[in-house]
Amino acid sequence: MAEAAVSAAASTPSVSAPAPLPARAVLPWALFVALLALVALYFVGAEQGATSVFAGETVHEWVHDGRHLLGFPCH
Repeated sequence: MAEAAVSAAASTPSVSAPAPLPARAVLPWALFVALLALVALYFVGAEQGATSVFAGETVHEWVHDGRHLLGFPCH
């Protein structure tokens, strides 16, 4: 019985740990995601009135429900 356990343990492949990602590879993607998040936050939170990039109420209507969901006042 002990021989079967030893042979089964010996036949299982070893799993190596994944290589760590260098910061130089992750940093551009992290900055890109942060920029996209800031743009989305601007359009949901501040795209109306004096700071408006686009004229009219189109963007406001597209993000209206998200604005209320995140707690931004708009009325």
